[in-house]
Amino acid sequence: MPDATEEHNAAASPKPMSEKTNKKVTGIGGIFFKCKNPERLRNWYKDNLGLVTNEYGSLFEFRNTDEPDKKGYLQWSPFGEKTKYFEPSEKDFMINYRVENIEALVEALKEAGVEVVDSIESFEYGKFVHIMDPEGNKIELWEPVDQVFTDEYEGKTTH
Repeated sequence: MPDATEEHNAAASPKPMSEKTNKKVTGIGGIFFKCKNPERLRNWYKDNLGLVTNEYGSLFEFRNTDEPDKKGYLQWSPFGEKTKYFEPSEKDFMINYRVENIEALVEALKEAGVEVVDSIESFEYGKFVHIMDPEGNKIELWEPVDQVFTDEYEGKTTH
């Protein structure tokens, strides 16, 4: 016989998302964390660990296993300790997950009872939306347009 915790978890857990949906998470898109002095920390990582940094942190390039000619990117970003970007989470970190077909995924998440914090926003480098996990961690979902970063780093952009 399950204990009260198991019964509560079983009753509170919504049905899993349908297997018919596209891939959900395809990889890590970013690691964001709070710190006292983001600029100093970025410089420390640059000077001591060799990260190539800019005002946002550092961008890591990787190759897509299924399509090795395509590059993908992961963003590492220290945020100021007073940032409101992680709210409503009270945690000092946020993970960004790369996803496919964000619109269908958001609909499936809503159907599964997942808290969707905001609406999908589109930028030249992809679409974003935020959700909350059961322990109060805010999660950023990103449907990337990696070519924007590839063009920028290979000098193909005009801005």
